[in-house]
Amino acid sequence: MSSSTNRFERTNPFNGSVASVTHAASIKEALATVNAAKAAFPAWSAMGPHARRAVLLKAADLLEARRSQFIEINQAETGATAPWIGFNVSIGAKILREAASMTTQIAGEVLPSEKPGAFSTGIRQPAGVCLGIAPWNAAIILGVRAIAMPLACGNTAILKASEMSPQTHTMIVQTLLDAGIPKGVVSVISHDPKDAPTIVEALIRSPAIRRVNFTGSTGVGKVIAKLCAEELKPCLLELGGKAPFIVLDDADLEGAVNGAAFGSFMNMGQICMSTERIIVTQGIADQFISALAKKTAALPAGDPAGANVLGSLVSQQAVDRLSALVDDAVQKGASVIAGGNNNGTVFEATLVDGVTPDMRLYSEESFGPVKPIIRVDNAEHAIEVANDTEYGLSGAIYTSNIKQGMALAAQLESGICHINGPTVADEPQAPFGGVKASGIGRFGGKAGIAEFTDLRWITIEDPQQSYPF
Repeated sequence: MSSSTNRFERTNPFNGSVASVTHAASIKEALATVNAAKAAFPAWSAMGPHARRAVLLKAADLLEARRSQFIEINQAETGATAPWIGFNVSIGAKILREAASMTTQIAGEVLPSEKPGAFSTGIRQPAGVCLGIAPWNAAIILGVRAIAMPLACGNTAILKASEMSPQTHTMIVQTLLDAGIPKGVVSVISHDPKDAPTIVEALIRSPAIRRVNFTGSTGVGKVIAKLCAEELKPCLLELGGKAPFIVLDDADLEGAVNGAAFGSFMNMGQICMSTERIIVTQGIADQFISALAKKTAALPAGDPAGANVLGSLVSQQAVDRLSALVDDAVQKGASVIAGGNNNGTVFEATLVDGVTPDMRLYSEESFGPVKPIIRVDNAEHAIEVANDTEYGLSGAIYTSNIKQGMALAAQLESGICHINGPTVADEPQAPFGGVKASGIGRFGGKAGIAEFTDLRWITIEDPQQSYPF
């Protein structure tokens, strides 16, 4: 990645070519964007819900119509495969349609009052200018998610583009503008990678910014949270994960193998809710691991433009980190039972058996196609291992005993748990977020309304009411 005056280049991680050239905003330009969003807020917030719904629905249609363009630019910027990017477009459109459906669901309530004859209400109103900071790894899904519900609630929204997918994020905002959302109501800020800390701080400290949402690493999330705390601004944080995939003795073997492979290797494991620990009880361990290793070894990896399940990782640094995690585990006694090799930024789907707590792979988020297998004695031991992490985003439990599955899900320290389903799942109407170091707040459906509106108490009272003095 390189830069020059007022622009910066994003390099294709697979072949080293220039993937995109994007305007690099200054702090002055970024704050001017905030002021434009503030100026656009009164008219947009006063617009009726059906009018907001109409443009969001049109934006969803346009997003889908531009599928091929999104695939082309996002593949160049991130090295992702066409199926993954196409999936992003489909979910992004669903997020817009779900947000559109929420414009008439921003409801208040009538409250009982101690004062005779008083009319007491709790109402929700738009908060103002909302800043959304989205990452590169699911650039379309997460870019749309950062701004869709804020817009539906009557806020104006700014998308702070990822330095690794700047044109993808720019295209999202252009699609919304082309759908008829007025200029200033939605906008995008891109910047030189080296300017990220100063640009983000300036945006958060701007008095006009009323809400911040961030999806990314826990380390950066803590910095965002600190800045928001200093400015007393609510923030929604969806951060890192170390999702456990628990396989019990009574699990459907084929279903568990398929769920583990999908959750582990979709988008090369570069998803916050990717399966990061495969925890299997001893009674089924050998059979399950053998079947999973066979499936894993058969997954094709290579040119993301080809017919491959695994494409390129986002950078050479990601490859180097994964190699170090594998080397550390092997040196401490673990065994690579599938994959383990890379060709440039293409890393094979990899399974590491016999992982123990002293190995980095046990506790560190790999954010790639390298997955540890941990054998446990029973279900109770599985939950103990699953909760032995700072993270708590997603999790999965495979069992034929649904009652037991529900009981174990209640014990799992995560914001999300799927019984007999993969750790990777996202439905726009569902509450999405984590606990512990995986974040605070929730995207999705009615939970999102609470995040991006202010709840106010408004009363109508008798002017002749009595007072003590």
